[in-house]
Amino acid sequence: MRLRLRLFRPRTGPHEHRVVQPWHPLRHTSLSAPEPVGLLLGDHDGLNRLAGLFSFAAYSRHTIVHVPLRDGLPPGEGFGEPVDLLLAHHTLGLRPAKWPDMRRRLVNGSALTARTDEARTARDAASWRRRGGRADFRDDLRHATHARTFFLFGSRDVFAETATSFAHAAGWGPRHKRVEKGHSALMTALPTLVQAPGGGHPFEVMVSFRPYPPYAHVRRPGRKGERREVSPASPS
Repeated sequence: MRLRLRLFRPRTGPHEHRVVQPWHPLRHTSLSAPEPVGLLLGDHDGLNRLAGLFSFAAYSRHTIVHVPLRDGLPPGEGFGEPVDLLLAHHTLGLRPAKWPDMRRRLVNGSALTARTDEARTARDAASWRRRGGRADFRDDLRHATHARTFFLFGSRDVFAETATSFAHAAGWGPRHKRVEKGHSALMTALPTLVQAPGGGHPFEVMVSFRPYPPYAHVRRPGRKGERREVSPASPS
């Protein structure tokens, strides 16, 4: 997948950081913070581009991926506080409390084009799934919500697994019944989030497909006599 990004290099003290954002906003995609359940709701374009952004994050250990989602069109459903999404490798050591100051410095970005490797993403996602059943498995997504931003910290493999989940949701969401009438379809959830000690309801973020209005442009693939409009997305 070809990604058009905006690159920033904000400085905090003696340190320069590398932050990217999508060049165009994901207008029909929204995210609510998990309290303890959150919802990511997106159309084909939004979910497909998120697949690409997670794949980019998987192989960009020193880059912060910031996806502004709060200013998109209201989802019309869902719950909780609308938040942006931020992806960073756990080895980067980014502290959520430092993000508001860094975010204020995201000015005068430059254009950046990147390409994702779908085959490599699929291989690393499969590696994550194979290791998932081991007793010593600890490769989960760490998360935090701060300053109206939902932070996800992870490794190459867990970001790759998330990318394939979003690609599946983007590709197969249009095949669900009633989506052409504006109804959403629950597709998947973010891979295992690290849970707080002490039990209680587990933290989770559900991922749903929903087309944007007007819904006349939506055609379920495979209907007899109709031209196929959307094909399942490749993992990105």
